[in-house]
Amino acid sequence: MRKKFEIKASDSSSSARAGIIHTPHGPIKTPAFAPVASQGTIKGLTHNLLQSLGAQLLLVNSYHLFLRPGIETISQLGGIHSFISWEKPILSDSGGFQIYSLSPLVKVKKEGVEFTSHLDGTKIFLSPENVLDIQQKLGSDIIMTLDHFLPFTSSENKIKKAVELTTHWAKRSKAFFLKQHSPQLLWGITQGSVYWNLRKQSIEELLEIDFDGYALGGLGIGEPKSQLVETLEKADSLFPKEKPRYLMGIGYINDILEAVERGIDFFDCVLPTRNARNGTLFTSRGKIVIKNLKYAQDQRPLDEECSCYTCQNFSRAYLRHLYERQEISSAILNTIHNLHFYLDIFRKIRQAIQSNSLHTLKCSILNKSEVEQ
Repeated sequence: MRKKFEIKASDSSSSARAGIIHTPHGPIKTPAFAPVASQGTIKGLTHNLLQSLGAQLLLVNSYHLFLRPGIETISQLGGIHSFISWEKPILSDSGGFQIYSLSPLVKVKKEGVEFTSHLDGTKIFLSPENVLDIQQKLGSDIIMTLDHFLPFTSSENKIKKAVELTTHWAKRSKAFFLKQHSPQLLWGITQGSVYWNLRKQSIEELLEIDFDGYALGGLGIGEPKSQLVETLEKADSLFPKEKPRYLMGIGYINDILEAVERGIDFFDCVLPTRNARNGTLFTSRGKIVIKNLKYAQDQRPLDEECSCYTCQNFSRAYLRHLYERQEISSAILNTIHNLHFYLDIFRKIRQAIQSNSLHTLKCSILNKSEVEQ
């Protein structure tokens, strides 16, 4: 039986590793970045463009797909891969983030979560078992347990209760999953914010349940960077080496580099695509806000070191013009660039781990990003 996760190379000066996650729809080379395709698409891009950029997988939002077009519709049409015509791996989230982001419309109970639909006000109850059933009907390759996390400013006592509920739901999720005999990979989500005693408790409880991979959730929502890094540092010593580790929702490159050095294998974030549509572009020499007047006659590409279609063909002046005129092509070209930039960084990270030069790459990326444009 093939391993679900293989480590192919390790960095001698950190906990970074390069590996392969084996899924029903093909391998994922790690460290990996999953572009967020909540509705089964990256806004502004067709799938062939995504594939040309080197995207290995997509992340879809099971809660939003449950609302529209509906899981039964997707299931009848052959599952999520067939429905969206994407042959590569897909990870589906559990809806835990929606408990957080839609909190005024949510009631959390031990049995599950009651949502008030933001579309029409309909009451929807989802148990941990319902959430897994939805994801299994979608047919995504990696599925996530339902979890509960709170704002960073919440009291330790409230976060403790969220950890206890997350573990309770994780146990129920694993029991339900085992009955289905599914080829999908089931990953558990640890909580606890930056309270190490609670994060440690959550990790140890989920390790006892035994999942195919483990995520760190509830981070990147306002906590000091030093506490984020400290949490990753301590978690590295607890997670089993033979299982993949997923840092949810973290998208700034400097944070990603710190996390990779502490053994994180998997990332997702809306940052590159959402910022692209809002006119913020990431380059090897820092951030460009394309609406700024100083780019109105700038003939240079966004990034002279970038080989993407946007940089090879268009000037900053033209991209600013498109953004100011609210042209659809602005979102397309900006998104092509930002995703290429992110996926290329991850290619370089994997290569650097394999050649034992990650620290050199990290210093190069961080030093260049501080140059004034």
